[in-house]
This record gives sequence, structure tokens and C-alpha cells, in this order.
Amino acid sequence: RAGLHVQPVNTFEHSQVDLQAHDATQASVPVEAYYPTKGALTAALQKSVEEGHKPRVLLLSHPNNPLGVCYPPRVVCECIDWCRENQVHLISDEIYAGSVYRSPNDFKSALSLAGSTLGAYVHFVYALSKDFALSGLRVGVCYSENEDIRLPLQKLNDLCQISSQTQVLVEKMLTSESGYLPFWTDEFLRENNNRIRSRSDQVQALLSEFGVPFLPADSGLFLWIDFSQFLAPLDPASIGANGVETLESMMVRERQLYLKLMQEHGLLFTPGLSMRNERPGFFRFVFTAANDEEFTVGLHRLRTFLATP
Repeated sequence: RAGLHVQPVNTFEHSQVDLQAHDATQASVPVEAYYPTKGALTAALQKSVEEGHKPRVLLLSHPNNPLGVCYPPRVVCECIDWCRENQVHLISDEIYAGSVYRSPNDFKSALSLAGSTLGAYVHFVYALSKDFALSGLRVGVCYSENEDIRLPLQKLNDLCQISSQTQVLVEKMLTSESGYLPFWTDEFLRENNNRIRSRSDQVQALLSEFGVPFLPADSGLFLWIDFSQFLAPLDPASIGANGVETLESMMVRERQLYLKLMQEHGLLFTPGLSMRNERPGFFRFVFTAANDEEFTVGLHRLRTFLATP
């Protein structure tokens, strides 16, 4: 809507992971193949420039949506270094930082990895929408040390201020004490993460029972599943001159599976290609957007789908 150009950062071909070896064993794409590297970032920058768009911002979702994993500190540091070297602004979106439910984990905020100061090119955003299920309040925060960015943000805030009632509510929520933890928010997040982990474990156990590959999740409200084995057979005519399946073919086969899951089994998953995944057949399963009864029904429907020949 703002006339912006979004350039995906494809990571598979720039990864140290041997994806052909994993394909031969029918294993899913390992999490390391999704990590952005300087090579992947540079390739995306060059492609964007060739298309007439000079990149200004690198958006980093950390913990990652839709993968449900935290980037290791070394990966975040590599992104920070690359952005500073290329004068590209890094925005670390850490909206799921309070929903890291697997311990131990490698989650480190960009705020703690950027050095003694963030400098001009590192910025941080967060909101209460996910960790506290308060998307309706529209309360978030942006932290930046770049005066050229902070000034217009302050002016923009005049047009979208948070109501006084909402500010009082949020202040009370963040400062209220707990019976056995320092603050109520600590108590809430601990219980919330226990519940998220329980559901995640149930979904992962079901997928493992049927041998369906997935990324072992440690954060967020979702699971990244590889359903590529359920795609329609690939038509040899859909192989491009480069020896790779055409994007049109990938989108058709993935949509067919998406519609089958929804129309025949009552399962609504987010298709991976809509989030710029590099292969068809991957889906995001949001397992928190349902009450306990609905979640149980969803697991039963998923089991039925997986057990269908």
C-alpha cells in the first residue's frame, strides 16, 4: 500500500547444509538452512538493485514467524554486521520474545548483541499483541538511537496516540506484583509458555508418529510442517530450463493441497509459498488460536488426514 518493494532473502543455496543429502533421506529441511548469512543477504541486495530497488531495511523476525525458532546469537550478529557494512537498517521484530517456551534456548535480543550502542542502523520493535494476547489494545514500542528516525516517529505518534485508559491499564498490568514471582507478568508468561509448550509437544508427537517432518519449535505460537510428501505428483513438463520446478507449478500443487486440507479435512494451515518459502508443501500450523476442545478436534482431524492412504 505504501509502494514498497519487498525482496525475499533466499537462504537455501547460500547455506552450508547439503540439502540434496537431506532430500535423499526424505528428511525435512534442517533449521540451519533457513539462517540468513552474509552471502544470502548480499545476493538478495544485488537482485533487488538489478530490479531497480535499492534496499533500505532488513526486517528480521526473531523469534521467527513462521518457523517457530530463535536465531542463534551468531546469526543475529552476522545480520547486524552486514547491515552496518552495507548501510542498511536492521529492524529486529521481537514480538514473540516472551513466548520462548523451550529451555535451554539461544534467544538473545538484538539489543544485547549490537554492542554498547545500537548506532544508526539497528532498531527494535515489540508489542503486547502476541505474548499477552492483547492485539486489540494496539500497544507497542520502537527503540532506536537514530535521531533521523526518532523525530518523525514522534511526529507520527501525534496521529495515533494510545488512549489514557489503555495507558493506565497497561501500566497497572506491567507493574502489578505477583504472589510468588516479582511481577504478575512473570507469572502470566510462565503459565502461558507452559500451555504453549504442551500443545506444541502434542502436535510434534502426532507428526512424529506418522513420520511427517517438521522443525522442532522452541518459540512462538506455531509449528513449521513439511507436507511436501502429500503434494500431487510433479509434471515433468513443469521443470524449467534451469532444471527446477517453475513457481507457477509449485503454487498450483501447494494450493491443491491447501484446499484439500481445508475442504476435505477442516484444517486451515498457512501455505509456505504465501510467506515466500523456497519449496512447495510447507505449512504453518498455528496451534494456539483455539480453545482446548477445538484443539482436540483439530488434532483428531489432522490424525485422520495423516492416516488416510
